[in-house]
Amino acid sequence: MSQQKLAKEIVELVGGEKNVVSLVHCATRLRFVLKDDSKADKAKLEKTDGVIAVKENGGQFQVVVGNKVPEVYSAIGEISNILNDSSDKEKPKKSAKGLGGIIDVISSIFAPLLGVMAGAGILKGLLLIASNVGWLETTETTYIILYAASDSLFYFLPLLLAVTTARKFQGNAFVALTIAGALIYPTIVTLKTEGTPTDFFGIPVILMSYSSTVIPIILAVIVMSKLEKFFNKTLHDSVKNFVTPLFLLVIMVPLTLLVFGPIGVYTGNAIAAALVAAFGFSPLIAGAIMGATWQLLVIFGIHWGLVPVFINNVAVHGRDGVKPAAAASIFAQTGAAFGVMLKTKNKKLKTLAGSSTLTALFGITEPAIYGVTLPLKRPFIAGVIGGAVGGAIIGQAGTQAFASGAPGLLTLPIFYGPGGQGFPGLILGITVSFVVSAVLTYIMGFKDPVEEEATTATVTEEAPARTLAVADEQVFSPIEGTIVSLTEVPDPAFSSGAMGDGIAIEPTIGRVVAPFDGTVTVAFKKKHALAVVSDTGAEILVHVGVDTVKLDGQHFTSHIQEGDRVKAGDLLLEFDIAQIKAAGYHTVTPIIVTNSANYEKVVPMATGQVQTQEALLTLHSGQPQT
Repeated sequence: MSQQKLAKEIVELVGGEKNVVSLVHCATRLRFVLKDDSKADKAKLEKTDGVIAVKENGGQFQVVVGNKVPEVYSAIGEISNILNDSSDKEKPKKSAKGLGGIIDVISSIFAPLLGVMAGAGILKGLLLIASNVGWLETTETTYIILYAASDSLFYFLPLLLAVTTARKFQGNAFVALTIAGALIYPTIVTLKTEGTPTDFFGIPVILMSYSSTVIPIILAVIVMSKLEKFFNKTLHDSVKNFVTPLFLLVIMVPLTLLVFGPIGVYTGNAIAAALVAAFGFSPLIAGAIMGATWQLLVIFGIHWGLVPVFINNVAVHGRDGVKPAAAASIFAQTGAAFGVMLKTKNKKLKTLAGSSTLTALFGITEPAIYGVTLPLKRPFIAGVIGGAVGGAIIGQAGTQAFASGAPGLLTLPIFYGPGGQGFPGLILGITVSFVVSAVLTYIMGFKDPVEEEATTATVTEEAPARTLAVADEQVFSPIEGTIVSLTEVPDPAFSSGAMGDGIAIEPTIGRVVAPFDGTVTVAFKKKHALAVVSDTGAEILVHVGVDTVKLDGQHFTSHIQEGDRVKAGDLLLEFDIAQIKAAGYHTVTPIIVTNSANYEKVVPMATGQVQTQEALLTLHSGQPQT
């Protein structure tokens, strides 16, 4: 599916463009804030090709699409006005409160920066390695230029956070940028570094270092956005466009330096100190807890509460000893997905587990968690255990992070500090977490999803072997509806032709009749599919809808049993189209010639609308006909 088509379907299924208040994205998720969550069709979204999972956390409606999220996000911007900044956008009818509200705010502010933050972190880590091993001297201009590229994001972080916070709270981004710029303005920095006594109309100002800080500018912009709305409502339209920014600058810059700055810095330092103290008390236990729970925190979105702490530690101390243990959790879930790939007999799951393993190795674990380990349960538990073991090793080794970035193979350099201390412990920890999780997954096992296609193939393979049919065969339509190309069926098992050649029908009446005279060879217990073999050997599978096996027989009425003799036009199955669609499932029905290899070619005979018992397919035997 093209990214434009996927973007269009996602926008429609979240309730349309008018239902979207805001949209940001992180490494794998589109994070919507909706006016009315009930207008979003979560069930259909989860069934949409290209969507891995749909989650609702912290006041956000999150659509997980994996590594292609930047392309889908851009496509949404091309087909809609959702990404356009607008101060008059309507607010959602309800907003998350308490912990959920805090998580929503933090994730919305930091998610847009994760990509560039990871890139800058990797570059900074590589420069650390290069300087530590003597490849580059820190006094060389090459090093200075590259270091500026890697460090500018962190040095000017208040500026970037001003923009994302203003977007979150519908404030003027340019005023927010100006306030942030004042905090790191050269003369203000000079006052701090030289220890010059500073006051504002006689009120003492406690100057802080605001480069790389997080909390002060977030607090300032939140208050600024509230004041901006007040002034815009109060002031006359003829003057508010320039008087409102004037008032905001005059009020907010001193207020931030006097109040929000010191409060934010002290609060951030206190939280960071508490976590550092936990690792100082027992790095082994603290590392084990972090390694075991990090992916749980990710699932519920709570991990965003720790992101500012990591950044604060690096900004204040030049290193962070809390984050490294989280790497064990990531590599543990990667190992669990790898274990699933080795263990499963399901081809579709094996492919998904393999691709998810590769993605997770680079720090993007959502496809592995939501698509593989969490649905299977035991692999996720194995990952938690493996993460605890690896996290304990990393914590005990005293590994430090010297820059920001999601843990993964490419970001390993951010953990390499002076002399490489703690780095071997990190490598050992992530390796152990991967291996333990993979081995536990393989030993503990899991309920391997049964491939319906394999079941069908097994049954049909019991028929006498044939090299080539001896006569042409006519297949009549078992369903009334609209002809659809098999390639358009949203299930690769059918659309790829792996099950055999055939055609699909979007039904208008919920009835399946016999396509010829023959015998029922398969009548699935879930009633959603059946197979019939003709008297001359043609084998036809009729599969009503996509993933309808999950309905467990609801909305289906079967009139057959395996072994029944049927004549063309006999009623085999009834189904409720409206109820199946209401449950969130496609009703497009593939009609597959499962032994199409026995025929020279399978030719569709109908297009557009088709009635039951109209000629649908001709199976050419390749033998001369007399």
